[in-house]
Amino acid sequence: MLTKRIIPCLDVKDGRTVKGVNFVNLRDAGDAVELAAVYAEQGADELVFLDITATVEGRGTLIELVRRVAHTINIPFTVGGGISSKADVSALLNAGADKVSINSAAVRNPGLINELALEFGSQCIVVAIDTRNPSLNPSPVGRDSISPSLRGEGLGVGLVHTHGGRKPTELLTLEWAKEVEERGAGEILLTSMDTDGTKAGFALELTAAISKNANIPVIASGGAGTMEHFYDVFTEGYADAGLAASIFHFKEIEIPALKQYLHERGVPMRMSR
Repeated sequence: MLTKRIIPCLDVKDGRTVKGVNFVNLRDAGDAVELAAVYAEQGADELVFLDITATVEGRGTLIELVRRVAHTINIPFTVGGGISSKADVSALLNAGADKVSINSAAVRNPGLINELALEFGSQCIVVAIDTRNPSLNPSPVGRDSISPSLRGEGLGVGLVHTHGGRKPTELLTLEWAKEVEERGAGEILLTSMDTDGTKAGFALELTAAISKNANIPVIASGGAGTMEHFYDVFTEGYADAGLAASIFHFKEIEIPALKQYLHERGVPMRMSR
């Protein structure tokens, strides 16, 4: 059985790591390079770096910061934010990223997934899906209106959002997840905006719905607050990896202790020597 992965996430704004709740009310969480070094030392399986305002501000990812992080760690490193072309991906891979994560650009131009997978290989291409269920959140950030046909309890897996969660689309999450896989994505980074930052647990129903229908790995993100939440997302959500931010940044959970907890409960983990 493949080992499950624990992935800390560095949400970066203006060069600093930040964390909010439901994608808003951001607070400072420390220096990105220093945190990356700590997580690599603690035994994190991978690291994700998201420049969360690059798309909104219409600029590329912070290349120099990516280069500094890459030179500091020895674990796989995924970078996202403001990526919209093969040139962007090439620059990030040359700066030391192992994989890139695309979201808004993929929704705007789905063919970009095919192009990037063909050029760089599917193993390098992660498609991030930020999703929210309108029936749970009648007033998502930045939403003016959503088609009445897409409102209601039956959605279950919600609607895809872009631009750091600011712009809702009418893409159904499950359908979009299947499409990105068919277009060549090597992995899905699935974030529930409803649970993000709440520490109330991952969106298990959503994660299971995506994971059971996918033939590529699914990283679950949004809602981790306890070690039990990771156990749940691996066993009930069928996720391949669990991603979290604030609980690691603010030392509420230490990665070695989390891995030991999961290992003792039969979850296959890569354990540090």
